[in-house]
Amino acid sequence: MDQGAAEDTSGLASLTKHRSGVWPLVSGAEMQALDRLTIDGHGISGQLLMENAGRSLMRPVLELHASSLRREGMIRIFCGAGNNGGDGFVLARTLFSEGIRAETILIGDAASLPHDAALNWARLDEIGASRHVVDPLDDGFDWASLLSHTSVAVDALFGIGLTREIRGGFARLVESLCEERRAGLRILSVDIPSGIDASTGGVLGIAVRADRTLTISLPKLGLALEPGRSHAGEIEVTRIGIDDPDPERLPRTELWNVRAAARVFPERRRDGHKGVFGRVLAIAGSKGLMGAGALCARASLRAGSGLVTLAHPVGVTDENASLLDEVMTVEAAVTEAGGFARAAEKDLVEWAATRDVVALGPGLGRGPETGDLVVRLLRTLDQPIVLDADGLYPMGDDLTVLRDRAAMGSTAKTILTPHPGEAARLLGVEAIDINADRLASARGLAERSQSVVILKGAGTVVAEPEGRALIIPTGGPALASGGTGDVLTGIVAALLGSGCPAFQAAALAAWWHGSSADRLDQGRAGFGVLASEIADGLPDCATEMIRQLDSNDASFYGSIHGKADPDADLVLRFPGS
Repeated sequence: MDQGAAEDTSGLASLTKHRSGVWPLVSGAEMQALDRLTIDGHGISGQLLMENAGRSLMRPVLELHASSLRREGMIRIFCGAGNNGGDGFVLARTLFSEGIRAETILIGDAASLPHDAALNWARLDEIGASRHVVDPLDDGFDWASLLSHTSVAVDALFGIGLTREIRGGFARLVESLCEERRAGLRILSVDIPSGIDASTGGVLGIAVRADRTLTISLPKLGLALEPGRSHAGEIEVTRIGIDDPDPERLPRTELWNVRAAARVFPERRRDGHKGVFGRVLAIAGSKGLMGAGALCARASLRAGSGLVTLAHPVGVTDENASLLDEVMTVEAAVTEAGGFARAAEKDLVEWAATRDVVALGPGLGRGPETGDLVVRLLRTLDQPIVLDADGLYPMGDDLTVLRDRAAMGSTAKTILTPHPGEAARLLGVEAIDINADRLASARGLAERSQSVVILKGAGTVVAEPEGRALIIPTGGPALASGGTGDVLTGIVAALLGSGCPAFQAAALAAWWHGSSADRLDQGRAGFGVLASEIADGLPDCATEMIRQLDSNDASFYGSIHGKADPDADLVLRFPGS
């Protein structure tokens, strides 16, 4: 077979498979398994896959070169001694064949290259392309001087199989790449920025910070989870002929685009009335924290609830809490500290009986009597409950009451919305453990609690007990302020009340919440977005999302965050990238 004639696998046929807006996300090990399945099970050669991958790199490299402030500099391709480096060798040959000056630098031993990469390394010598070898143990190599005369650096050092920290000469090269990028160097990473764990997004000692990442075949988990997400820059997915994952063989982790999210919006019937669109009871607020309840109720209304009632302790008000006129209020028994008393249980159960969903937790406070009430309500109420903030506190790491709720029946769904600190308390670990593997943490909490979980934070994860998980690409610094979690709780409650299944309600709420914040953040650089503004922006945000259903734009943000490149299967533009 002529390896110079790469198979065209990047056209409309492959793209339309994902026009639903749902892309599977894979770990490094899962992607390697798919690679082996394609080669061993379907007879597609590794050489052809490498050829397709390497050739697909030329367009983004030339685009970066054209936009570089150092256009007089050379394109340099930095390759490790693995198949990721082999993709770089193919790129070098492709550029050479087009008469474009480029230099290939292998950091490692050419004798240790795997078969396919070794063939492409030899071809560079055969055609007279510029290539050099640097010993990774060479502490004296002057990377900074070399990079100062480079327009675009292609990072083909390490791929998705890296699990150890980058050290020695590799670490010094990565450090120099990052320093020169601040001085105008443009960087393209192949598959994943070197130093990023493909499965968790964690930094393995030190990592390349790229302007763009061209990832092969499918998005990797480490590109959707922080800090990998921030290191990747703009992400493109290119198809090279590797089989898609069989849903029965791989964990169900997904990335939705705006179309997938918009399809979940509940129908707004023309003959509908306030009872049809959901009745929410928000049990929220305490002395000094009534704003949390007000924000939760406000968000439920803005997210489409027909009726919203805020239950708060008797006599506890806050003149600074902006409660919409449309929110109804009821008062329940109060403790001396200004929280809900145990005696409030009877009234709260009666009020909940005429509602479709209960939001429990925002601003409740952590008094022992209030905590006891929360546990009793979880055991008694058979309506869906959105449990947030102080509502998560009383259980500690004993999740028996949540598992018991799951056994009560199909109506007793529970959605938990913890931030990493709250999730750590529920799982009996530290917050640093949660953030070290957010996907596994969310899945573990969902399984242990038998609840749907929205793990908040950079790269929100939504997980259900059966193992399905979703990573939300919306949301950024605008969400890092008090009250935004209360708004999310209100949105989830509204969607549950309107009939959305629990997982879909959680996923759409997280997407919608983040997208509203992103829209407000445009031009503000992350400063000054208020939780109440995010709530009030929900209707316009929904309108814009739904319009994307009729759009031909395949990007994850559509008209909100720019057009997709028509030559790429998928373009991800995360907030701040």
